[in-house]
Amino acid sequence: MNTIDLTQETLPPGQQLVARDKWPIIGEREPLNSTAPWTLRLSGRIECPQILSLGDLESMPQTTLVMDIHCVTRWSRQKMTFTGVQLSDLIEKVSPASDARFVSFVARSARNHSTSLLIDEACEMKTLIALAVDGEPLPINHGGPIRNIVPGRYFYKSVKWLQEIEFMTEDRLGYWEAESGYHNHADYQREERYLAATIDKRTALGLIESRDFSGKDLRSIDAGNRDLGGLKANRSLLRDASFKNSNLMQADFTDANLSNAHFENSDLRGADFTRADLEGANFSGADLRGAVFEDCSLVGASFFKALPDGSVSAARLDDTNRIADSVLLPLVPSQLEFIRLQLNRKRSD
Repeated sequence: MNTIDLTQETLPPGQQLVARDKWPIIGEREPLNSTAPWTLRLSGRIECPQILSLGDLESMPQTTLVMDIHCVTRWSRQKMTFTGVQLSDLIEKVSPASDARFVSFVARSARNHSTSLLIDEACEMKTLIALAVDGEPLPINHGGPIRNIVPGRYFYKSVKWLQEIEFMTEDRLGYWEAESGYHNHADYQREERYLAATIDKRTALGLIESRDFSGKDLRSIDAGNRDLGGLKANRSLLRDASFKNSNLMQADFTDANLSNAHFENSDLRGADFTRADLEGANFSGADLRGAVFEDCSLVGASFFKALPDGSVSAARLDDTNRIADSVLLPLVPSQLEFIRLQLNRKRSD
């Protein structure tokens, strides 16, 4: 068996380590029609279309990648081992046409997940069609029995429950790229997390002045350095939004998607984050006293960070915060320890 070590000494920008025994589950938990026999279809601009069973894949030469994975929601897990068939070996079996430039990985999922890469880049990065992780079959909730693994890219480029690899002449955006505005290139060294904002500046200013974002898709909006006390933002899509240094006292963020949002140094006293997606959100330096964090997701969120001068920018919390221990558990160890210490503080003015 061929083993390739792709691990790195340092984390990419903006990432933090989860505990070694934790692997957060992001997105859907199970595939569509999980009891149906599993095959991998190779289709598109190729001379030899094929349908491979799990047994076919297991009989091919196996490669093990030792690598770190990096989620766009800012958590990382180091030195994982994935075993399976290299994409380059499958390409030899199907003989792509001369005009085939892109490859799409298609999942058996309820939301029709897929993602795409340039064929040359996918091979250069040692893309693997994985069947096992850390010596065991891939579990269903992490994409088993088949998942493509793409080193060098955020982990949304590694699709769970892989059922088809399609070779194409033109690119086709995948689910996260088309529906959620995730960056199509996804290079974690360059922090290619999201595409540009979805609205123009004039529209954004009008919404900011109204203090009503309810139900709107405003990913990547810049609402920093503003007085937004009492903001209505329930059910809004605010991925990668910036609220740095803003007054957000008593803001309503219930059921909002705030993944990778920036709340650095903002005033969030009494804000309501019930059922919000806060994966990868940055709260360092924010005043969060009295804020509600019930039934929300905090995977990869940050509540403090070290500054270049050696000081620490830390959020303020105390015993007035409503946040269950089950909500805290997915935090990386250092953030979890910080929050627990803060929550033991008595209310202060």
